[in-house]
Amino acid sequence: MVEDNYMSPSEFILLGFTNREDLWVMCFVLFLAIYVVTFIGNLQLIALIRMDSCLHTPMYFFLSHLSLLDVCYSSTIIPQALLDVLVEKKVISFIRCATQLFCFATCATTECYVLAAMAYDRYMAICNPLFYSMVMSQRLCIGMLAGAYLAGLISSTIHTVSISHLPFCWSKTINHFFCDGPPLLALSCSDTPAIEVMVAAVVGFKVLSTTVFILISYFLVLSIVMRMRSVVGQRKAFSTCASHFISIV
Repeated sequence: MVEDNYMSPSEFILLGFTNREDLWVMCFVLFLAIYVVTFIGNLQLIALIRMDSCLHTPMYFFLSHLSLLDVCYSSTIIPQALLDVLVEKKVISFIRCATQLFCFATCATTECYVLAAMAYDRYMAICNPLFYSMVMSQRLCIGMLAGAYLAGLISSTIHTVSISHLPFCWSKTINHFFCDGPPLLALSCSDTPAIEVMVAAVVGFKVLSTTVFILISYFLVLSIVMRMRSVVGQRKAFSTCASHFISIV
């Protein structure tokens, strides 16, 4: 608390993963390994999809952008968290904190809508195969992807602006390893129920709408597949959904 009282109003302190110094090295090595594997693996997947013409399909088009979002997602959070493990004073400026919140929320929201777009793609591929190539055109795929990014930007803007305009108390310690909404709301001196409701409504709509859309799409896909008389046809249909299903999990 003494350290907090001498903090600049434009800075926060992140508590990080743990306050036990004996676990800092283990945390650093573990999360660095996870970050490197995630970063390299997703970049390799993006490069493979770009280079292999056989993978220039709507499903892999969306999958490459999921990998890109994964790279941005992890790069928004993990490097700062790793730096905090190495330094004694885990300080992050208000601007960097707001930027981290904005980027995190953008990636999270966009990812949800990209997964929903992939669910529609799988629905068209299995339930309407004769019209698939005509409906899932490059123009539609780009439009769906642009809509996902736009939804992410709008949601994260609402999320970030509503929180960043709050008056914060003298204590600047964030009980988290990155700048997320709930820990920041906990530091505000003002009443936050209205903002909490608004943020919950935006996030809830995003999660609920995309989840329901994905479930309905897969319910329709499953109903079509179960009516197939050929076991080989069923396996082929399920295999086309494997990449998307793994991404959702």
